[in-house]
Amino acid sequence: MKKDKALEALFLAHRPQFDDKEKFMERLTRKLDAVEYLRRYEEANLRRYKYAMLAAFVAGIVVGGALLALVLSAPSELPLFTFHASMGILSAIGQSSRMLATVALSLIIGISIISIINNVLDIAKMRFSIKTLRYGYENR
Repeated sequence: MKKDKALEALFLAHRPQFDDKEKFMERLTRKLDAVEYLRRYEEANLRRYKYAMLAAFVAGIVVGGALLALVLSAPSELPLFTFHASMGILSAIGQSSRMLATVALSLIIGISIISIINNVLDIAKMRFSIKTLRYGYENR
């Protein structure tokens, strides 16, 4: 509470002087130019992030599809990997290695797609917040 009172007293005591209108307008113009520069910089960053997310999405779909096709196109009677062991668990993993690899690849592709979509939504939120700052209305 004391800080609030101190800030209030400080603001009430401050009396801005506008004697030199030229200087004031020059400073105001510089500050507005700086704000405009920052806004353009943020918009350029958002555009780069959007293109990066699109490239990652396309690359993930292509690489994931290629790996899935590679796993499924190999002969089905040969396992993808073997442990050369006679233990029950390792033998079962070796026999079902094709199915396990397919499930693992599908999970990785699914999680990657969800992550990219989440990032795109975050970028859209950032873009909306920049527009709210630009046009002066509040986020509701």
